[in-house]
Amino acid sequence: MGLDNRFNLIISDIMLPGKSGLEVSRLIRKSRPGIPILMLTALGTTDDKVEGFDAGADDYLVKPFEFRELHARVRALMKRAERLADDKDSGNHRLEYDEITMDLNAKAVNRNSVELNLTPREFNLLEFLMRNPEKVLSRDQIAREVWDTHFDTGTNFIDVYINYLRKKIDKPFDHRLIHTKTGMGFVLKRKKKKKN
Repeated sequence: MGLDNRFNLIISDIMLPGKSGLEVSRLIRKSRPGIPILMLTALGTTDDKVEGFDAGADDYLVKPFEFRELHARVRALMKRAERLADDKDSGNHRLEYDEITMDLNAKAVNRNSVELNLTPREFNLLEFLMRNPEKVLSRDQIAREVWDTHFDTGTNFIDVYINYLRKKIDKPFDHRLIHTKTGMGFVLKRKKKKKN
């Protein structure tokens, strides 16, 4: 596939002849970090999905599927890409909260001037938290806004990614910023200063 060509969105399977769809996604992410990738595959376990997102997929749809759902997911991915392009054009490419700085153009995140190596999905999750600080965000909101989909509430998919993010954003530092509100969701919240 020639990435010199103009694409608005890429739909890929994991099981491809030659290179796997995971390898293809990783290559695309290196040269075209902003292009939406939808993984369309028969592999539907949580581990398969996590591997797909870690490889750079923006969404993941398991076969068999309804065409209307595929169409809706493509529309959602295109809207998100347009929103990011608008942010870039307007110069609004930097988010800051407490000790975290995020550069949306360079896809770079720092906490206390330490560069953090995030996967594309972790980056998108943190971006959503940083655009909504101090707000409790439900798992359903996160699934809709970060994955552009609804997840089965019986899965722990969102929790898995929150834990991945915590290991990089919170664990190495002296106070945590990502908090759990039991039964409600997650919140990005700074440490309260002690009163004298």
